This record gives sequence, structure tokens and C-alpha cells, in this order.
Amino acid sequence: MTSEAIRQLAVIGAGAMGSGIAHLAAQSGLTVVLYDRERAALEAAQRRIRGLIDRAVEKGRVTAEEAERQWERLRFSEAMDPVAEADFCVEAVFESYAVKEAVFRTLDGMCRPEVILATNTSSIPITSIAAATARRDKVVGMHFFNPPQVMRLVEVVRGLDTSDETVAVTRGLAERMGKTTVEVKRDTPGFIVNRIMVPQFIEAIRLVEEGVASIEDVDTAVKLGLNYPMGPFELQDFGGLEIALHVMDVFYEETKDDRYAAPQSLRTLVRAGRLGRKTGRGWYDYEGGEKR
Repeated sequence: MTSEAIRQLAVIGAGAMGSGIAHLAAQSGLTVVLYDRERAALEAAQRRIRGLIDRAVEKGRVTAEEAERQWERLRFSEAMDPVAEADFCVEAVFESYAVKEAVFRTLDGMCRPEVILATNTSSIPITSIAAATARRDKVVGMHFFNPPQVMRLVEVVRGLDTSDETVAVTRGLAERMGKTTVEVKRDTPGFIVNRIMVPQFIEAIRLVEEGVASIEDVDTAVKLGLNYPMGPFELQDFGGLEIALHVMDVFYEETKDDRYAAPQSLRTLVRAGRLGRKTGRGWYDYEGGEKR
């Protein structure tokens, strides 16, 4: 199979990442089935994607006709059956090995033998996920960044048995979606970006815990001193504190390296349900959606 032969994409999981990948694929001319077992998640994804398409028309980025073509390429399904028709699958469910293992076991049993199964995991080893299948050479990491329609990078991650052909097809598909790809040659926790970013998160939190600087001043220092668009606390709030904590815990369990031990203050916020922008409170409070 070549990337050019892929016509229909299946995306498993209709959360922010899954719906973003589905929307991106439809923008790129692919037919897409977006699956989620929860009707509420699918309905929210429909509203989110429709709103983005409509705003693109209002701002003159696409014509009304192209917008409708994008919408018509999308199919939303509570049933797994349509996934079996796909030429390529991308899993974007909750960042849990047990959940992903169950998904890949199901996909392996229903998809054609030549179909590549990609995971959007940000931290779980690809080799572990592939072990749930009988097509380990066709399991690959395809790590998009949030929001997928905007962020330019896709990390293509090898598991122990991922074939060169699988990597080439996956990179070609990402490039069809307008992305720049990098190849992660060894299945290491966090791949490239999170391997660099997570220690920065941890050190930023420790600076605050030690009384060295305030949350606001750490964010300002990083934005102006390193020219980052967002500070580490703003970025954690944007992506979700529970996700940052989970990635740290995966790193620590894999390596037993204290560099990756999650700070207690982050764990406390997650226990309190302060997960960032999505809940209205995280490191910052968000009144009316604005940081304060």
C-alpha cells in the first residue's frame, strides 16, 4: 500500500484530538469515519467541527461549496462496523494502555490485513500497543499535536517491529495532510517533543513550589526569554493537567528516573478536579473563558 492509495480514514475517539484529526483529514480530501461509543462525544464533535467549518467560511478561508464538501466527507458513527471499510486507522482515545489495548485488539480483528493501525499516543510505548495485534509490523505511532488542524508537526514513531513500509506510508499520509514529519527511530517514552517538554513542566512547577518565582513570572520568563508562544503553566492548562500528570507517571514508571517524578502540587490540582481550561480552573482561573 502507498499513502496515495488511502482514500478512507477511520478515527477512533471523538474527543478534542480525534475530532481535530478527522476535521483535518476531511480538509485534506479524505473520506472519514469518526467513531466513538458515546453519543454525547460524537454530538460534541459534530458541533465543534461544524462550527470550525462555518467560521472558516465567514473569514473567507474557504468557499461555502468547499465547506460543504468537507462536511460531506465526514461520517459520525456509534457503531464500529464502518471502521472495517477504512484504508488506514488512527486511534485517539483516552491515554490509557488498557483502553488502547482493547481498541487495537478489536481493530486487528475487523480491519483488512494490509491496513495500518496508528496510535496518537503521546507517551505509551508503541511496542506495547502493537503486542495486542497480529500485525505488529503495521502498528505505528502517529502523534499529532493540539489542535491538529493548526500544529504543523507529526511524530511518526516506530515500535520494535514497525516496518519501513509502514513508516513511509504514515509519513506520506501526514504530508498529504500538510504536516511536517519527524521519525522517532526508537520506542522511547515521550518520543521527541514530550521528552523535552515534560522535564520543562516539572522544573517550572518546582520553581514555584520552592518559592523562586510565581506562576505568572515563570510563564512570562519562558515566553519572553525563550520566545515560546505559551508559558509552561498556560500550556498545561491548555492541554489538560490530568494529561500532563499521566505522561509524567508513564515516564517515571518506564524509567524510574526521579527527573520525571510528578510534583505534588500538580497531583493535588488533578485530584481536586482542576484540570485547566476545560474545567475553568487549573494553574490559573478562567472566568468567562479568559485567564485571570
